[in-house]
Amino acid sequence: MSADKRNALGRGLGALLNDSEYVNGTVAKKTSPAVAAPETEGLKSVNAIKINEIEVNPFQPRTEFDEQALQELADSISVQGLIQPVTVRKTGPRSYQLISGERRLRASKLAGLTEIPAYVRTANDQQMLEMALIENIQRENLNAIEMALSFQRMIDECNLKQDELGERVSKNRSTVTNYLRLLKLPPAVQSSIRDGQITMGHARALVNVEDAAKLLFIHHQIIEKGLSVRKVEELVRELQKTPAKNSIGKPTNKPSFQAQKIQSDLASKFNSPVKLKVGQNGKGSIEIPFLSEDDLNRILEMLDW
Repeated sequence: MSADKRNALGRGLGALLNDSEYVNGTVAKKTSPAVAAPETEGLKSVNAIKINEIEVNPFQPRTEFDEQALQELADSISVQGLIQPVTVRKTGPRSYQLISGERRLRASKLAGLTEIPAYVRTANDQQMLEMALIENIQRENLNAIEMALSFQRMIDECNLKQDELGERVSKNRSTVTNYLRLLKLPPAVQSSIRDGQITMGHARALVNVEDAAKLLFIHHQIIEKGLSVRKVEELVRELQKTPAKNSIGKPTNKPSFQAQKIQSDLASKFNSPVKLKVGQNGKGSIEIPFLSEDDLNRILEMLDW
């Protein structure tokens, strides 16, 4: 393969069309260097836009990108160019904001491209958010927490009700509700969902546990013992039947809101069902149970012991 042909492949869509301009679904002759090609708008028009003129989408629901997958895409783009255009909106004479295609944009930068093909659309902030969310749901397989955060953002910023949101993303209201409930889980549990340590099925069982200490205990058991969703559901039912008791076997008085908050925060930090006991005189104790010697070492490391 000649050097000219390799360079053509690296330039992407225009090169694949023999350096012609692709406008309104047809191939047009490339303009001379002295005359700039007119910029067109709409999803049937593709424009070559400089990468350094494109800013990322502030409404992008995806927060993490697989570095290895990005590099693989970049390697492909280096050889064949970017075949599928990104979508942008114009924000100034030489500035654009990405609507969808951040993964392709990142990979194009890694591949060393200076310009990429793009559709130019007119969109307001609400449309930006909706298009970015829908594009990611359809193409990028958001994890459950990213999906839940995206749904909540659309409700808050676009003033949508849950049934209206369901219509936008082609999901029924109960599915939307199940995702939104995940945001009520402690940060440690949300992180496990995001990282794939526990499944959506596990999470749906955990959201029914109101006691934070019990919830985090079950969460730790799922990861430690690899519990199935059915086993977690059984464990939740058993723990829900068991009231908290003090040392002489009687139900304890309900702790204050402040004590509950501290206990919940500590349990989340140590990923363990921490018990906080506070007497009427202000004295008390903090109990951090451990399940094994390895678990003890984990807690001691967090305490810088």
